[in-house]
Amino acid sequence: MGMDERASGNPGMPLIPPRRGLTPSRFLLAVAYIIVVGFVYCFFQQNPNHPLNPHTVYKHAGQQPSAPKTVIKVVEPSVERELVPLEAHIMSKCPDAKDCLRDLVLPVMQRTLDKVNFTLSFIGRPTEHDDGVACKHGAEECLGNIIELCAQELYPDPKTYLGFVMCLTRDYRHIPQRGLIEDCALEHAIDFDKLNKCATKDDGGYGMGMLRRSVKRTSAAGVTKSCTVRLNEEIYCVRDNGQWKECPHGSSVNDLVIAIEKLYHQNA
Repeated sequence: MGMDERASGNPGMPLIPPRRGLTPSRFLLAVAYIIVVGFVYCFFQQNPNHPLNPHTVYKHAGQQPSAPKTVIKVVEPSVERELVPLEAHIMSKCPDAKDCLRDLVLPVMQRTLDKVNFTLSFIGRPTEHDDGVACKHGAEECLGNIIELCAQELYPDPKTYLGFVMCLTRDYRHIPQRGLIEDCALEHAIDFDKLNKCATKDDGGYGMGMLRRSVKRTSAAGVTKSCTVRLNEEIYCVRDNGQWKECPHGSSVNDLVIAIEKLYHQNA
């Protein structure tokens, strides 16, 4: 076969097939495919633990799902207990009150503050002719009692007013001198002006009324000696003439703390 014949052999069959053209429809399909693949890839990248993620499927293949763990918390019921009544009956200018507060009442309160309902009461005799009170150590003692009652009313937290009362009682001979009261008020963050207003309110009638109610409470409890400590509304111990008396359960701090703890846990 000659050169001319090979060149003109079959004009309908090209030696190299022509390249297919890219139609608009094929272009749109390609773009859509790329967008879908990209979206799926980004989704699994952001959600690696998704159950349809191939890596997750391979990772957990052959593993049986474990049952969820149940955690049971045991909560103990809170027990509300009544506070134990504790009361000290004193005279502000009495040396036995000083010993009683210093050696028994304050140390016990430091250890049982959250278990007792403490009250400080005073000893005296109500007078009917003038609605007043007669105090064993005279009018100065009555005024000292009133000042201490005002502190108890204005600052009901025993940590505050008992500290103030103890400060005065340490120097009981000088009650109710202004300098002593001011110094003790400053020491225990008590406003002296408020104390003074309380004691002189209604020309002294307000303070005297508090004192009358306090001494009547003491009288109703059958208490006559300073200092008498009552626990759960019963006489627990008496400090009289420099000695502890009528203390069947003991006069030490530990004895009284144990008695309070026992009553407190019985009040559930």
